[in-house]
Amino acid sequence: MNGWILAAAAVVLAAGLGTSLWGVVTGPLRRRAAAQNLSTALACPALLLLAQGYARPAYVDLALVLAVLGPVGTLVFARLLADELADDPPHARTATFTAAALGAAVVVAVSVATGPGRALVKLLVVGALLVGGNLVASRALAGGMQEGRRD
Repeated sequence: MNGWILAAAAVVLAAGLGTSLWGVVTGPLRRRAAAQNLSTALACPALLLLAQGYARPAYVDLALVLAVLGPVGTLVFARLLADELADDPPHARTATFTAAALGAAVVVAVSVATGPGRALVKLLVVGALLVGGNLVASRALAGGMQEGRRD
């Protein structure tokens, strides 16, 4: 176990998920919805770092499931709460791009450490789902996909 990997995972979990949890528990609806989306975007890189640090491929599988289901859950919330969010949409552009950059950086670093093979392909799929899903779900929360909605 590399101490730097453990430290990076601890920082991502403590700082990122701590603030996301605080945002989910307190505040208006727009902050809770954005914090829920960001918690997924921060938990996946932490799981990838822990998978590399502890040499546990099962953590990568868990990150893959979370990268698929996290944005889907946010999209469900965006659809169900569309009327309430339309009045006061969340604006978390900086946090969204920061979480996407963190996810991409962690995926690249873990991919370089993993080397070629099936595990690399799985990491790249997790990275694409993580970054793409986070950006799409954030746009849906901000009301960017309202043109297809009928009133």
